[in-house]
Amino acid sequence: MLSLGIVGLPNVGKSTLFNALTRSKQADAQNYPFCTIEPNVGVVEVPDDRLEKIAFVAKSKKIIPTAIEFVDIAGLVKGASEGEGLGNKFLSHIREVDAIVQVVRAFEDSNVTHVHNKIDPKEDADIINLELILADWQTVSKRLENTKKKAKGVIAKEIVLELALFEKIYKHLESGKPARELDYSDDEKEILHELHLLTMKPIMYVINSNEQQTLQSCGQSTNNEQFENLIVDGCSSIVVCAKLEEELSELLPEEAREYMKEMGMEQTGLDKIILEGYKLLDLVTFLTAGEPESRAWTVRNGAKGPEAAGVIHTDFLKGYIKADVVDWKDFVNCSGWAGAKEKGKARLEGKDYLVKDGDLCYFHVST
Repeated sequence: MLSLGIVGLPNVGKSTLFNALTRSKQADAQNYPFCTIEPNVGVVEVPDDRLEKIAFVAKSKKIIPTAIEFVDIAGLVKGASEGEGLGNKFLSHIREVDAIVQVVRAFEDSNVTHVHNKIDPKEDADIINLELILADWQTVSKRLENTKKKAKGVIAKEIVLELALFEKIYKHLESGKPARELDYSDDEKEILHELHLLTMKPIMYVINSNEQQTLQSCGQSTNNEQFENLIVDGCSSIVVCAKLEEELSELLPEEAREYMKEMGMEQTGLDKIILEGYKLLDLVTFLTAGEPESRAWTVRNGAKGPEAAGVIHTDFLKGYIKADVVDWKDFVNCSGWAGAKEKGKARLEGKDYLVKDGDLCYFHVST
């Protein structure tokens, strides 16, 4: 399961947001730095309205959405890359996630201390990003030094490639820019994979604002003037009020829907974060449907049929023969497989079939 790590300075609302996402009180959300030491982990269902419609047609007894993992990582501080505030430990937790959700604080509250005694979301984001860059710079610096030693008197192609790559990244990081901004060949990506660089991970920003600001944006990607300067490096940003989201998560579903309707909210900020997380990780969802269950499955964009089948069961990867595929809307409109095949909406796909978001599949495999 792919995971998103929630990071930020202390007291910006990370744990409150995590509790709302996971509908739990798992994370301590006290008003002091480092109230979270060990990361909290929660699995969250990905909202998908398609499943209910598919299940109705397939007469499924059960609906199983796909899921994503959120990891609440303790607050980082200035100097974390040098070990300040248990920084090295916290940075190691970030290395284990697939992408980063950075929470920045835009709300005023005299009862919640800010570590720098001022509300400046852009500066907060810059501090965290610099610490991630410095941590990567240290990692690359050590690797570059070791590679230079190996390169003495050696002209192996692999060593030459590594040396050029690490020198390129070293200079880029030294200029204060994240490693993800550079372009890499497939060979370079393979070398970099083992370094687990923090700034290679995709990142999105969650701007934790007050209720009024959040309702103005309705949880959409930031487009109002007061938040325009917070969009960093072209990354997506979402405005939420973690406190409001936590309150919504404690209501019954019908009560939450009614409250959102009154507030003019079409979608919770949390749903936005989850769906944006899927985009961030470049994932697509394919579906399966039958009487036992209708279910959503996750694969990376660009996955082929056998890989998708392997998500269901590892044996299906090798045993893949072909797949019946139909767009989920056609499945619903044609009242199931029989109607879809009769109207020419279903197709048979081989091993080179590229899975698309919303494909409903029936895999034929050898056992």
